Amino acid sequence: MRSLKKKRRIQILLVTALALVVSTALIGYALRDGINFFRSPTQVVQDPPKADETFRIGGLVEIGTLKRGESEVITFNVTDGGATIPVRFAGVLPDLFAENQGMIGTGKMEGDVFVAQEILAKHDESYMPAEVIDALKEQGVYQDPNS
Repeated sequence: MRSLKKKRRIQILLVTALALVVSTALIGYALRDGINFFRSPTQVVQDPPKADETFRIGGLVEIGTLKRGESEVITFNVTDGGATIPVRFAGVLPDLFAENQGMIGTGKMEGDVFVAQEILAKHDESYMPAEVIDALKEQGVYQDPNS
């Protein structure tokens, strides 16, 4: 009687462990495309991403580069002070999107151009995404608006 209970407990533990391993693997598989890593323009230039890799890029919109075409396609350059990457975006930009302001875009590289699927801009005069601040500080060009 005791050995039957012992076997049953071992079987339950093994089935539970197997279910845990399978569920962890399925969660990892489902999230593999949903994880987008942030890169600054300098990091993109130094270590170019794979052609099919979706990632986030952030920095300041370079002054004098924002061009709105006749269609919905908008082009501009994003910089962190160390490197500049041209960006192409088809869609409607956020209201607070402007030159010399922080932005983050999600998309892929096509040659030397970052093709954005989504553009995010700061939501007030003093906010800038933490990743962008870190990238600008790394290049030595960050100026704290509160000082």
